[in-house]
Amino acid sequence: MCSSGSATERIPHDRVVTDPIGTDPIGTDSGHAAAPATDAGTEFFVTGMTCGHCVASVTEEVGAIAGVQSVDVVLKKGGASRVTVHAAGPVDAEAVRAAVEEAGYQLA
Repeated sequence: MCSSGSATERIPHDRVVTDPIGTDPIGTDSGHAAAPATDAGTEFFVTGMTCGHCVASVTEEVGAIAGVQSVDVVLKKGGASRVTVHAAGPVDAEAVRAAVEEAGYQLA
């Protein structure tokens, strides 16, 4: 795992979104690993991510799941980062969990 900089970091990646001022209510979900799917994608919360390398690792692993079209990450250092998965159909939460764990992190 990485450690650097401020609590929230802008990652220069076309599929990565960050919360530059820390106002995003990440980590305030009801404890479920995945929020319901919407047109905006399916949200997961991931703990342990601290930098751009972490974001790239999770994005790569989750992006390799069959049917996933894109992955957006809002990095929240010291908290639960929001990972939104956009897919052609329903997102397999267990496949996402396995991909996140392969990258070295955990679903919240």
